[in-house]
Formats: sequence, C-alpha cells, structure tokens
Amino acid sequence: MTQVVIENPIINSPFDEPQRHFRFTEEGITNEIVEARRISSYFIPIAQPKKRGKQLALETQWTQDRIEENKFINRLRNRVAMWRQGGYQGVTKATARLLEHWARPDRGRRLFFCQLEAVETAIYIAEVAKRFGDAWIENDLRQANEQSNPLLNRIAIKMATGSGKTVVMAMLIAWQALNKQANPQDARFSDAFLIVTPGITIRDRLRVLWPNDPQNFYRVMDLAPPELLEDLGRIKIVITNFHAFKPRERTSASKLAKSILGQGEASPFTETPDQMVRRVAHALRLL
Repeated sequence: MTQVVIENPIINSPFDEPQRHFRFTEEGITNEIVEARRISSYFIPIAQPKKRGKQLALETQWTQDRIEENKFINRLRNRVAMWRQGGYQGVTKATARLLEHWARPDRGRRLFFCQLEAVETAIYIAEVAKRFGDAWIENDLRQANEQSNPLLNRIAIKMATGSGKTVVMAMLIAWQALNKQANPQDARFSDAFLIVTPGITIRDRLRVLWPNDPQNFYRVMDLAPPELLEDLGRIKIVITNFHAFKPRERTSASKLAKSILGQGEASPFTETPDQMVRRVAHALRLL
C-alpha cells in the first residue's frame, strides 16, 4: 500500500456541515480532496488467504467491493438536512425554542455541527418523520431491533471520540424534559432519566448532567435559554454504573453448599432477574 502524507488533515470547519473529504482508492486514503461530504459507509473485512503449513501474507487492498454504504443513515441524513433547510417545521413550541437557541450564529459557545445534527436527528425521528411521510424510519428501526433484540428497543447515535457526546446528552435531556413539562400527557417525552455508565470514573464525569451541579452543562455550555433553566431543576436524573445491575448473592454459604444445591439449577443464593430489578429500582428511586 502506498504511504500518503497528509500535511493538513483538517479541511472542514467543525461548526458547519462538512463540504470536502479525502478520496479513498484501491490503495487506501489519498491526499486528493473531493468537494462533497463523504457518504456514510463501512469496510467489510476480508480474511487473507492461507497456504497449508505457512501463511501467505498479502497487502490489504481497499477495493470497492469491500465498501458497504450505510443506506439507512444516508437517506435519513438527507431528510434531516432538508428539514433543517426548511426551517425546522412540524415541532413543538418547546423544541422550536431550543433549536433556535442552539443554532444562533451569535452564541458565545457555538455547537459543533455533529452535535447539532445528532440532536436534530433524534428530534426528527420523534416529532417530525411521520408528519412528512417518513414512517419508513420507524419501521426500519423497529425491524432492526426485532432482529437483534426484540425485548429492548434501542436507537444509537454514533459520534467520534472528542466530538462532545456529553453535550449531546445534555441537549437530549433538555429537549425531552422541557417538552414533558410543557405537555405532561405527551408520551413521546420524559422528565426522568436513567444513565448507565461503564465505570465509576465516567459516572463522576457525568455529574455535569445534573441541573443542580455548579458546573452543569445547561448553564456552562448555554444549552437552555435563561428563562428555562429553572424548569430544568425539576427533572429527575439518576446516574449509575452497570455493576448495579449484576445479580448479587442474597445469603452467604460455603462453596460446597453452593455446588451441591445449585447443580443444574439457578443458584438459590443469587438474586433472580425480578429481584435484581426491584433492588435497583428501589435503590435508584425508580419505584
């Protein structure tokens, strides 16, 4: 593979939609600039061929047949862009106020385009898509969830490291909570949030999502209009790590007793899933 040195890899402003990208060829990335945003796609890994007794080392080729377009993401991205250019039609008053506040060009702390686009996408799916004839979005998401895990409906927003995911979390919380307070009967929104982290360190970093924290992002990052900051103080946010959901032992017993009584059956000394849920919900004041 030809080695390419790109002296200045930054060719777009972080505050605007990307307008250029470096072209990929069969040999990998080049320093040739394409005047367009790169479409969302991914590389399909292809195993290298082997010879009996020894491995045959071959250079990896970035051939076109290894690249798969994320058609769902690109189609959704285009719909969100059209909606943005049309002035964010079809949203609630609370959402319109937030979008106006976030997109202001005179903000002291401008938001990255990727941050705003992530929240715009969530808003479009929840509030706008069906109105504009885009029911296919919800249908595709439902089908993907049924194929992967029908018991847990999930929507993921993928963002690069360093792009400000915590800010996006705060924006999503503000959007949901302020809408719920304005329209308590609207089932699309919530003012109670459970955030599960992979460890204590990240859990502590996310304290900025609590509206009563001195360094909360709603104020420090100017994510809510001043007249709505007080309303955010009434929301409920619980931040914990995933260890809280691991079944615990209910009673102590020797290793021999556990071995004898637990053969072929669920351990009588360990919480059942229902018991774990009740413990966690009580501890986190969700019940």
